[in-house]
Amino acid sequence: MAPGTPRVFVSHLSGVPVFDPNGDQVGRVRDLVAMLRVGGRPPRLLGMVVEVVSRRRIFLPMTRVTGVESGQVITTGVVNMRRFEQRPTERLVLGEFLDRRVELVETGEEVTVLDVAIQQLPARRDWEIDRYFVRKGRGGALRRKGETLTVEWSAVSGFSLEEHGQGAESLVATFEKLRPTDVANALHHLTPKRRAEVAAALDDDRLADVLEELPEDDQVEIIGKLQEERAADVLEAMDPDDAADLLSELPEEDKERLLTLMRPDDAADVRRLMSYEERTAGGLMTTEPIVLRPDATVADALARVRQSDLSPALAAQVYVCRSPDETPTGKYLGTVHFQRLLRDPPFTLVSSIVDSDLVALTPQTPLSVVTSYLAAYNLVSVPVVDESGSLLGAVTVDDVLDHLLPDDWRETDFHGREGVLRGR
Repeated sequence: MAPGTPRVFVSHLSGVPVFDPNGDQVGRVRDLVAMLRVGGRPPRLLGMVVEVVSRRRIFLPMTRVTGVESGQVITTGVVNMRRFEQRPTERLVLGEFLDRRVELVETGEEVTVLDVAIQQLPARRDWEIDRYFVRKGRGGALRRKGETLTVEWSAVSGFSLEEHGQGAESLVATFEKLRPTDVANALHHLTPKRRAEVAAALDDDRLADVLEELPEDDQVEIIGKLQEERAADVLEAMDPDDAADLLSELPEEDKERLLTLMRPDDAADVRRLMSYEERTAGGLMTTEPIVLRPDATVADALARVRQSDLSPALAAQVYVCRSPDETPTGKYLGTVHFQRLLRDPPFTLVSSIVDSDLVALTPQTPLSVVTSYLAAYNLVSVPVVDESGSLLGAVTVDDVLDHLLPDDWRETDFHGREGVLRGR
């Protein structure tokens, strides 16, 4: 771990308040959720179990946690209020890790886990279990009098998975090392029963990423086997354009039922995308480009571009618009490309360096024109505006390629692609 990244012992988090960015209390931490991994890798922290005012326990992903310090947890303010249900691949840190008997790798001596330290990975929003606070001895009086010590996660055996076996837990842990497109390729070649088991074990964000890379038939099959509330959660985690494409393949009654279960803002974006023809700029676009107001600075823009959950195509530029700054926005003023952001001082206003020369597309622009536009101007993303000049979204080159390639291109076996790319 890089020096300076925070380390927190989980016993200090039990019962601490959780606040949104406005300082309003959301609830209190009751446990933490981790996933064991293969290859001797430290368990990954997925999120926290938070008890809200109604005493309902919900799941707060670590990607929504912006601060863990001074006896409190700060969130982004976006919280899913559905009741927490533990999945087969998940472990409760306070409930299942503490008081567990494990062995020290070096001596084989049995110890009891008294506490667990978590640490955030440098320059990322991921957290891992970093160290264990253990006590030597076998219980009773010996346990009370035994020596206590803090050891690295690698010094203890009992918190990782074996590579072999058919459990979904081991397979999901193995998939963690793969890119979403490679997980999708592996899922495609599993039996329907096995595919459903693995999909059920993946967390919402991971499953959303994988679904976006699967053929349509597999997407429909998997989403149809999930519980409806879980399916709605996964659709919310998908890019709006991909969620719209998937929902359009479902029967009308299933589509409406899932849209009703989704958060209203997410459902509104998806409904808007579904109103456009498929092979047009409106049907291709995402409603979540980076939007900044004219008084934002280069530093503000770079902070947004650095967000790890953005695709490279969306992170390549920011769109400057008058308020409101969520699509559909106020008047679209222009684009600032990533390279320009790197050339100007951090305090520079984005409105002073905006590129307003390129004409934005309308949502009715056909795919052939979108393709030519991207190629002619060497772009990876292009803005889409309505008749009033408000930004509706952006079309990225990956979505264009998706519609230009053969319908069955996702079913290609990619296992040999490294040799192909290296000229073998």
